[in-house]
Amino acid sequence: MTWPQISYVAEDHKGRIVGYVLAKIKSDDPSDDQDEKDKKAQPVHGHVNSISVLRSYRRLGLAKKLMLLSQEAMLSVYKAQYVSLHVRKSNKAAIGLYRDTLGFEVASVEKKYYGDGEDALSMRLNLTTK
Repeated sequence: MTWPQISYVAEDHKGRIVGYVLAKIKSDDPSDDQDEKDKKAQPVHGHVNSISVLRSYRRLGLAKKLMLLSQEAMLSVYKAQYVSLHVRKSNKAAIGLYRDTLGFEVASVEKKYYGDGEDALSMRLNLTTK
């Protein structure tokens, strides 16, 4: 299943893609492909799989805009209660965006989440009390 309403691209004046956000909706629906450790019922929520902005277009607010568009659609289209994401513990710029600019909080640390052994911060933002 796909969720085109919550994924966005940013284009430059020539129509070239310079950024994107890819997200999905998760729920307690048994047909969802949840991890074995994540089998307990969860409310409908969004999850950001990937976000990226071309280096020469960073610090222009594109990542913030992409995230806000996706979050707004998660809430309005799917009635998502919150949005989650994972970020490398060493990615200070992304953590600053998520925590300081967008209001995410660290929910937990997932040890050795990435293939190279680096830990991930599991972050979460409540959408229903914004």
